[in-house]
Amino acid sequence: MTGMEPLGRDGEPRGPRPARPPRDGGVERRRAPRTITHGLTPTISAGSAWFPLSRVDLDRVVREALDEDDAFNDLTTNATVRSDRKARASLVAREAGVVAGVPLAIEAFRQLDSRVSIRVDVEDGTVVAPGQTVLFLSGHARSLLSAERVALNFMQRLSGIASLTRQFVDKVHGTNCQILDTRKTTPGWRRLEKYAVRAGGGVNHRFDLASAILIKDNHLAALEGDVNAAVQRARELAPMGVQVEVECDRVAQVHDALAAGADIILLDNMSLDELREAGQVVHGRAQLEASGGVTLDTVASVAATGVDRISVGALTHSPRAMDLALEFA
Repeated sequence: MTGMEPLGRDGEPRGPRPARPPRDGGVERRRAPRTITHGLTPTISAGSAWFPLSRVDLDRVVREALDEDDAFNDLTTNATVRSDRKARASLVAREAGVVAGVPLAIEAFRQLDSRVSIRVDVEDGTVVAPGQTVLFLSGHARSLLSAERVALNFMQRLSGIASLTRQFVDKVHGTNCQILDTRKTTPGWRRLEKYAVRAGGGVNHRFDLASAILIKDNHLAALEGDVNAAVQRARELAPMGVQVEVECDRVAQVHDALAAGADIILLDNMSLDELREAGQVVHGRAQLEASGGVTLDTVASVAATGVDRISVGALTHSPRAMDLALEFA
């Protein structure tokens, strides 16, 4: 544990870091399909990335999304599809990526049709190929159509985050560097978006402002730049075991943060040469985190400087939605 993972909500344990997928032509081991039928309350199976919602929260979050879409009053579907019409459909990937959000999609279809039968072919955290089936559904046609957009909205957003995270993780493979997210999340979606980062093989930075201490430039400005005073005050307030991180935007500040006893030093928008110089200054006496405008094109070079971790806001603030679709048989 780095001390910066989320502390957990409502007393729930922290989730483990998912295993990275095999490389060099390895075959990813997939779980056997599972089937959810009428009368069976499905367990929330989401791989090793620890799904963050309880059964009650899952029901509420999905119900709010369905109500937002007025899915229980679908004028088009009700006008064109007979109420007794049954249908089968597959939720499929139209591009390669990492799946996330399966429990939410399942819940969306079940809330519209409690008797729907669902075969889960792919669990969260799994790499899929174009054309691969994620879910196979059999139930009332009206319900499948009315739940379609909500189910896809959840899965396309979260799978986009997981897929982008996996691309960053793959870029630093072979180093000891971890890929972290940030608090740049969609309001109300933080638990789910940080979960999607874990599903993609990334690691969560602090969950919220109460989870860890990160002293940034504006905090230091309020103390006239006194790093030592900031760290000491943080030590007095921080619960036992919580690490103190200090943001530095120049190497001179790194000396100050190290002298003050920071556990982690955040190297903000530094050049590759500055990152290497900071590593020489610290020489393993604190963890180093690089941040600021890191892209898929630059992340490998940043990791090669020897930093321990790289935080990437783009994982959650600007991923492209994964192309998934519901196809009727």
